[in-house]
Amino acid sequence: VQLQASGGGSVQAGGSLRLSCEASGDSLNTYFVAWFRQAPGRGREAVVQTNFVTSIWYAEFVKGRFTIARLNRENTVTLQMNNLQPEDTAIYYCAASQDPNGESYDFWGQGTQVTVSS
Repeated sequence: VQLQASGGGSVQAGGSLRLSCEASGDSLNTYFVAWFRQAPGRGREAVVQTNFVTSIWYAEFVKGRFTIARLNRENTVTLQMNNLQPEDTAIYYCAASQDPNGESYDFWGQGTQVTVSS
């Protein structure tokens, strides 16, 4: 599967963005899907991971603000990000895994920059 992330941009604190991850080459219905992010000078961290059926996990720092969704007809996964804060500034990556537990991700999108100003 190939992944194409989009939707990043620059917003002020408290604003919203919606990221999209469009898949091609295979259906995302059988994959674990995740969003990760990497801020300058920091390691990559998981934001949300789900198989949209039995398992969904959000990082504590985004709970209540970020929501992942799947658009089946478009084979696309979105990440709605509300109440963005400067600490959310990072490059965001979508990823997919064929591991039934979503423990290793083999397929990655190219990343999209999110910048939040105070």
